[in-house]
Amino acid sequence: MAVKIYKKNSAGRRKMSIIKPAFLTDQAPERTLLVSLSKKAGRSKGKISVRNRGGGAKRNYRLIDFKFNKKDVPGKVVSIEKDPNRSALIALIHYPDGEKRYILATENMKRGEEVLVSEKAPIKEGNRLALKNIPIGTMVCAVEMIPGKGVQMARSAGAGVVLQALDAKMATLKMPSGEIRMVSEKCYATIGQISNFEHSTYRIGKAGRSRHLGRRPHVRGSAMNPVDHPHGGGEGRQPIGLKYPKTPWGKPALGVKTRKKKRHSSRLIVKRRAKKR
Repeated sequence: MAVKIYKKNSAGRRKMSIIKPAFLTDQAPERTLLVSLSKKAGRSKGKISVRNRGGGAKRNYRLIDFKFNKKDVPGKVVSIEKDPNRSALIALIHYPDGEKRYILATENMKRGEEVLVSEKAPIKEGNRLALKNIPIGTMVCAVEMIPGKGVQMARSAGAGVVLQALDAKMATLKMPSGEIRMVSEKCYATIGQISNFEHSTYRIGKAGRSRHLGRRPHVRGSAMNPVDHPHGGGEGRQPIGLKYPKTPWGKPALGVKTRKKKRHSSRLIVKRRAKKR
């Protein structure tokens, strides 16, 4: 995998770069696994929940197998593809019965390899086993939180979880954020690290490329009038003031916890992630 930097032959290209994954195959996506994607432009039930979203290039959604319920059947990796809907690369798997599925690709997954979901699968990158059958200290990804529910943790580019301990039918995992939590040892995980770990190093380079991704211009609150934002107004530049930073609707912003307490999940957190300084 490498970062390609463009020649500086125009203002837009001057700071632009892209990621060129090593094992990417030049192949059109599997049509039977594509679904049309209707855009919501950052809205939930008609109301804006994420500001400055909209437009962007058209794209189809790739149906990803997050449940991995085809057990004890080896599948062959036919292609490694980019997915416009996620940061990780995806792999197209062909099974002996003719079924095709997309899965999240691990870092060193190549075309022609075999992957297996099984209790007795060998400890090899790309294979998927229950946590109780994986050696302690192994890097895993695409981890379940509840047995059989499907992948919920370590799904984005470069994500990996370290299996630290197995005790009392529970597995202790160290997350990429530094958080340490427990899940059932019956939960399945994939050996290895999610692909495309250099995803965050590329540079967009120009405003137009950001618009193609569906991101609209963002205006600072302090540049607005008081009627439009709590940070607005004043002669010259002013500090935020008003005790703490606020959203345009006056609610606390920047560093405020928004996660709702989930009893079944929160009680299994051994150590919270380190606070940003």
